[in-house]
Amino acid sequence: MISTATLDIRDLVTGTGAFGPTDIRNLLESLGSDAAAHRDLRLAVQELEGSGERSPAASVRLGVCQYLLGRAHDALETLKSGDGSALALFYQGLAHATLGNVDVAHYEKARESFANARKAGYDATACDVATAETLRASGLLDEAGKALERIEKQAGSADYWALKGSLLAEQGGVLGDTVAALEKAIALDEGHPAALFTLGVINDRLGNDDEAKKCYERSLKRYPATVGALLNLGLLYEDEDDFTKAQRCYKRILDAFPDHPRARLFLKDSSATGDVKLDEQELKSRDRLDHIMSLPVTDFELSVRSRNCLQKMGIMTLGDLARTSETELLESKNFGETSLVEIKDMLASKGLSLGQMAAPGVAEEPALEAVEPSADEQEIYSQPITELNLSVRARKCTTKLGISTIGELVRRTGEDLMECKNFGVTSLNEVREKLTERGLKLRGD
Repeated sequence: MISTATLDIRDLVTGTGAFGPTDIRNLLESLGSDAAAHRDLRLAVQELEGSGERSPAASVRLGVCQYLLGRAHDALETLKSGDGSALALFYQGLAHATLGNVDVAHYEKARESFANARKAGYDATACDVATAETLRASGLLDEAGKALERIEKQAGSADYWALKGSLLAEQGGVLGDTVAALEKAIALDEGHPAALFTLGVINDRLGNDDEAKKCYERSLKRYPATVGALLNLGLLYEDEDDFTKAQRCYKRILDAFPDHPRARLFLKDSSATGDVKLDEQELKSRDRLDHIMSLPVTDFELSVRSRNCLQKMGIMTLGDLARTSETELLESKNFGETSLVEIKDMLASKGLSLGQMAAPGVAEEPALEAVEPSADEQEIYSQPITELNLSVRARKCTTKLGISTIGELVRRTGEDLMECKNFGVTSLNEVREKLTERGLKLRGD
């Protein structure tokens, strides 16, 4: 197997070299282990889509990659104009099976495609297991079980054991037998998405939320993502009040199926609930801070010297102190280091510090040395900020600040963003997390 670090995705997708099951497995491994691989695949697909007339072989490459990106509708249309090879027929079956999530009529078409792929020479085990899987997905559990029995001699396949475990789970089989089958699948393929998804469902039902979440997250490292894993993981994130991650799951579904009813409903509910939660949290935090800032300094035991100096400076509350710098205090007559330490300790007991709320200075910032961004950075910087999938609150604030691209965002500091009303620490942490996922930071971080 080729190292994912050396895999040239653009050459694999747009070139004229080999492109078979082994190459696709290498591509899948790269997508699951390298964050930049998904971008490289997306760019290669865009290049191939814009290349005008394509050869039938190029259409197969494009269709397979569209399928891996979760674009089953596009993949099916592209593959139909392919070379009619076993690979093209097999991935037509996979595309039909994916579309069966929203229209069960596609399952029968999927089985027909898998049968044709088998006749054309595609791996028999893969075709037989995929056929049995469409029977299971159609709700024809008995027929799926019989189909599985016919291929029992092919039990060295991770797909076989994953399907066996899924069938046992749906038929109410012995839990130990079900888990054993799924673990055999994972032993043969540690990232097998179907086996990990079913294990996630089992843990979910048993109340093992942390383990279920890990299984779903691991399953989503393999492309294309499964709708069930994204829905279930989104709900677990919501239970933890992590609405940003939940919404990201639902949006990934809607990218592939814009009219998916549950994903649309869950995204709407999550967005509304998330905004309410954030409002409540920020209001509570602000109320607490306002209360602390309004406390008079006379409520605290200070030395006579410190108390007199503060009075002379017109500092009456903790808020006044938080808006005063250390230098300003030391410039006051008779205010020495002992008094400074005393004041700092008093503020620290309430989670404050000197100068914390001081107005920003007007000193000119030193000129930054211009660094020409690389081609990859330019591509990322030019992307609209909507690519970050920010929450409603954060998105509204960036709009108010006139930030429309990722490049404009990374040129701002955290303090710049916090100047916007309603942009709190929660939103700032969210922006930093989204940028970190792309290897980026705010200026000054």
